[in-house]
Amino acid sequence: MKRLNLLVAVAVVIPFLAIFLSGCGVRNGQGSKTLSDGSEYVGEFRDGKPNGQGTATFPDGRKYVGEFRDGKYDGQGTLTILPGWEYTGEWKDGKANGQGTLTSPRGGKYVGEWKNDNPNGQGTQVFPDGSEYVGEFKNGLPSGQGTWSYPDGRQYVGQFKRAKMDGNGKMTYPDGKVEDGLWKDGKFMGASTSP
Repeated sequence: MKRLNLLVAVAVVIPFLAIFLSGCGVRNGQGSKTLSDGSEYVGEFRDGKPNGQGTATFPDGRKYVGEFRDGKYDGQGTLTILPGWEYTGEWKDGKANGQGTLTSPRGGKYVGEWKNDNPNGQGTQVFPDGSEYVGEFKNGLPSGQGTWSYPDGRQYVGQFKRAKMDGNGKMTYPDGKVEDGLWKDGKFMGASTSP
């Protein structure tokens, strides 16, 4: 079963604005700061740090447009990570937290809950091949109860663990065949027995 590689990648590439934006010389109000590496912030400052609406651009092409608090992404904002990769949604302390959407250049998309830069909670993942997972996520992977629909018409409804069918579940095939029972590490183990 596929792993959600495009989601795992976001934890690596979402930047922290960190210390370089502190001490920008503008105490309060509108202003800008350009660093020696070409990074730039334009927007509102309070106590010398980005606070309020602003835009941060980086030499490698990343760009964040949205709300800041104490020099970090905080509130609503959009981060363009690489051409075609974009996260739009809620931020807290410089990380994706709350509701958000991540899109990839090949047509992949995740919409749902985030915690510390990873999908956590309820969400929907659409893959470039047309597969779709709707359900629970933990640390960026389907884990818990969910439904995985495949382009060939198969559909699995049940438990997942680290992006694999694991626990009680039911796979329905386009020809009417059904595998209903216990799954382990993505493989059907047989019908479950109820006490």
